[in-house]
Amino acid sequence: MSNAWKIYMLAIISFLVGTSEFIIAGILDKVADDIGVSVSAAGQLITVFSLAYAIGTPILMAVTARVERRQLLLYSLGVFAIGNLIAVALPGFEFLIVSRVVLALSTGVFVVTALTVASKLAPVDKQGSAIATLVMGFSTALIVGVPLGRVVASVYDWHLIFGAIGLLGLLAMLLILSSIPKTDGEEPVPLRNQLALLKQPKIVTALTVTFLWIGGYSIVYTYISPFLLSVTKLSEQGVSIGLFAFGIASLIGSKFGGYSTDKWGAPRTLVSGMLFHTIALVLLSLAGQSPVIVFPLLMIWAFTAWSSGPTQQYHLMSLAPEASGIMLSLNSSVLQLGMAAGAGLGGVVVEQVSLTSISWIGATGVILAAATAATSFGFSRRARSRRKIAESSLAKTSA
Repeated sequence: MSNAWKIYMLAIISFLVGTSEFIIAGILDKVADDIGVSVSAAGQLITVFSLAYAIGTPILMAVTARVERRQLLLYSLGVFAIGNLIAVALPGFEFLIVSRVVLALSTGVFVVTALTVASKLAPVDKQGSAIATLVMGFSTALIVGVPLGRVVASVYDWHLIFGAIGLLGLLAMLLILSSIPKTDGEEPVPLRNQLALLKQPKIVTALTVTFLWIGGYSIVYTYISPFLLSVTKLSEQGVSIGLFAFGIASLIGSKFGGYSTDKWGAPRTLVSGMLFHTIALVLLSLAGQSPVIVFPLLMIWAFTAWSSGPTQQYHLMSLAPEASGIMLSLNSSVLQLGMAAGAGLGGVVVEQVSLTSISWIGATGVILAAATAATSFGFSRRARSRRKIAESSLAKTSA
C-alpha cells in the first residue's frame, strides 16, 4: 500500500471517529425519549464530550508524547471501541455520560496522532495536503455520518449505531496494524510552554473569537434535530435530508473559506463570514417555522459558519508561526470549550425559555465574535500604520 493510500485510510478512520462525536446532535430527541430525560438534559452529552476533549487531549498527548505513534493509534482506537461498547451494553444516562467521556479522550488522541503520522507519511511539499485530507475525513462525518445515523435511528434502535461504530473501530485497528509503519514519539511540549502563549493579548483575543463563534454555533446545532421536528414540523425523512444538506453546505463553506482567505485575506473573510452567519441564524429564528424556507436557511447557515474554520486557523498560525502546532492545539481546546458552553447554554434556553429562542441567542454569540475580530484587526492595522510611520521618520532622520 502506497503512503498516499495510507493517508486516505487514516482519513476514513477519522470519518468514523468524527461520526461518534457529531452523531448525538442528529439523534438527540431519540436518545432523550429512550433513556427518559429531557432534550435539554440529553444535550449535555455534547457538553460532557467537548469538556473531556478540550481538557483531556492536551494532557494525554503530553503524557504519551514519547509513545511510538502506531502503538498510540492502536491504543486510542481500542479505548474508542470500549467507549462505544459502554453506550450499547450499559443502560442509563450515567453510563452514557461515561461513554461520551471515554469517546472524547480517545477521539482527541487519535485525531492529533493521525495528523502527525499523516504529515510524516507525506512528502515534505505535500504535508499540508495530507493534513487537509484527514481534516476532510473528519468533517465528512457531518455530511454522511450524521444524516445516515438519523436514518438508522429512525428505522432501528439508536444503540445499533454505536455498536456498529465500535466494531468498525476494531476493524480499523487491524488495518493500522497491517499497514501503518512504526513512527517514533516526540519530545513532549511542557504544558507551561503552551500556556505561555496566553500571555499575549492578540492571541487571547483570537481565541476569544473562536470561543464566541463556535459557542453561538453550538447553541443552535446541538438542538437542530428537535428544532426541525418541533418548530419546523418536518418529518423524520425531512430531518435527515436537512442534515444532509447542512453537511454538504458546510463542506463547500470550508473550501470557500480557504479560497477567500488566500484571495481577500483573513480579516475580510472572517468578519464578513461571521456577519452572514449571524444573519442566517436571525432569519432561522424568524422563518424557521416554514419547511420551504428552512432548507436554504440551513445551507446558508452551514456555509457561512464553516467558512470561518480554515480562516481562523490560518489567522492563529500567523500570530505565532514559530509555534503553529501549539496554536492549533490551543484553538482545538478552546473550540471544544465553546461547543461545551454552547450546548450547556442551549440546554438552559430550551428548558427555561423555548426551543425557538436558540437561534437568535446563538446569533448573539456570533455577532460578538465578529465585533471582537473586527476590533482586533482594526487595532492591528493601526499598530502597523504607526510602526511604518515611525520607521519612515527614523529613515528620514538618519538620512
